[in-house]
Amino acid sequence: MTTLKSFQAEIEAISHEKHIQSIKEAKEAYAAAELARHHGKIPSTKKDVQPIIEVKVDEDKEEEVELTIEDLIISEDNNIDDIQSRLASSLLKGHGEHLVALGAYPSPQHTYSLNPTSEPVPLVGTSLTPAQLDKSIEKLKAACTAMKAELNELYRINKDDSSHGCWLIRLTPRGVEEIMEVRVAVVGNVDAGKSTTLGVLTRGGLDDGRGKARVALFRHPHEIETGRTSSVGGEILGFSPTGQPVIPSSHTTDTSDGHHPLAVAKREKLGWEEICKRASKVVSFIDLAGHERYFKTTLYGLSGCAPDYVMLMVGGNAGLIGMSKEHLGVALALNVPIAVCVTKIDMTPPKILEQTITMLTKVLKSPGCRRIPVFVNTAQEAVDCARYLGQPLGSGGRLCPIFMVSNVTGHNLPMLRTFLNCLPSSQSDDKYVVDAPFEFQISDVFSVPFVGTVVSGVITSGTVHANDAVLLGPDSVGQFMPTAVKTIQRKRASVNSGEAGQSVSFALKRIRRTQVRKGMVLIGKTDNPPKAVKRFEGMVMVLHHASTIQPKYQAMMHCGAIRQTVRIVSLDHPSGLIRTGDRAKCVFEFISHTEFLKEGQLILLREAKTKVLGVVTKVLP
Repeated sequence: MTTLKSFQAEIEAISHEKHIQSIKEAKEAYAAAELARHHGKIPSTKKDVQPIIEVKVDEDKEEEVELTIEDLIISEDNNIDDIQSRLASSLLKGHGEHLVALGAYPSPQHTYSLNPTSEPVPLVGTSLTPAQLDKSIEKLKAACTAMKAELNELYRINKDDSSHGCWLIRLTPRGVEEIMEVRVAVVGNVDAGKSTTLGVLTRGGLDDGRGKARVALFRHPHEIETGRTSSVGGEILGFSPTGQPVIPSSHTTDTSDGHHPLAVAKREKLGWEEICKRASKVVSFIDLAGHERYFKTTLYGLSGCAPDYVMLMVGGNAGLIGMSKEHLGVALALNVPIAVCVTKIDMTPPKILEQTITMLTKVLKSPGCRRIPVFVNTAQEAVDCARYLGQPLGSGGRLCPIFMVSNVTGHNLPMLRTFLNCLPSSQSDDKYVVDAPFEFQISDVFSVPFVGTVVSGVITSGTVHANDAVLLGPDSVGQFMPTAVKTIQRKRASVNSGEAGQSVSFALKRIRRTQVRKGMVLIGKTDNPPKAVKRFEGMVMVLHHASTIQPKYQAMMHCGAIRQTVRIVSLDHPSGLIRTGDRAKCVFEFISHTEFLKEGQLILLREAKTKVLGVVTKVLP
């Protein structure tokens, strides 16, 4: 019987291999198209670049390439130009943001481990005295000033005669197009305090214990009446270049005001355009439903909105119950890094809170999770968790920060904001490739008066500009319709272009609302027309099923923004059927219409309590 961990590693390898292959082919096609478009002559790209990009990076000096940016900063030489050139490449790679740790700090592999030992923790980095660290910071400050970047101290610890700390270097973006974005999906059981926590984080004010903070997040009147989210809500938290959260300056509300509570909450809310003007980094929260009835909506939000991180909310008074375990299981299956917030600690009796913490730690350390729980109480722990989240540390486990927060007293909320401020963006991953043909997954469709059909989602590869000709499809008969992008919006602010990894909205020309559905794609026009898929082969593992799965079995499949019932045509297991824990190669067929699928995409099948995880290995004609 295969373990989930080994199967995940295998499908990750398959997915990565197919992804690399498709990137290579896409880049070649893109280069050929550019060459053909300019009649065999590639033009020199003229862009109004920032001073940072003008710095020459010395590639010919082999000795200097080996030196890290930290070594350059703490060296005795007056090498500000070298620091600038290295910072320039780091900031380009990190989309305008870079973390620098200076001094000798405890090794994260030994500090955070599944089986902690009593041995002293070894130090990593060069030991510095407070005077040496001050001198290095001055040098770094000079380099940042020359590049018009902000230098923010995240933490600094002076111990005996040595000092260490972490600093955040951030550029001010020139427009909404350049703002760095991090997508965080918020999940958890019903009444765990998801919407309230988001209301407090994004508004800056505290809750009154009666749900005042969550009212403005709701999209429907019935949500305000019941206090339960039933749709995929969106909220953003901006961070300024200096690392401060962008929140409304005043939170005073007139208590004698007899108007609707929603009107009061909306008044003390900053518009998204205003947040984007003042922010250089935006954390987009995807507020998902906790109720069992809305599980399909939550699952669609987790797979279709492409979150970079998952924040699991656990009510301190209830513990890890009901849908929390389901949501945790889905996040682990989709391999998304997880952070946990234990809410309502102000009203939970100490004994109950202790039980919640014990159970949570036990579940996270279990063989199915293999996460290292870290209770975050200091700025250093918050920054370390943000830096190493999602990376395998010593003993094979991955970090899982746990924040004990209260939305009424505000306990530990600054640590949570520090953590969110330091989270790296997914745009710096290899997952999203800019120099490839344009591709966009539609996760939501709207009809806007006087604008027409508007689609929103995530750009999976390439770049797009206003008035670009694109193909929309596949429709009910598997065809792709030509259309054009009329206007582009990002975070409700108009932009001229969008690139891979960004979540944007497009207004489409000559397309009716009824012609578009969730799961369709927009693709740039290339020589190779896109093909719609009816049948495909996938490697799957049954995570849970009450009895057996045989050919002709039907279940709902989630694959990115695609949500459709599939039928198993055949499977290659010797017994001709599969049970919980078994794995097999299956041929699937879509029940109603064709979809646009690519090899290497993760798939998740569900039907009642049944869950099957897999990867697309081959697209069949």
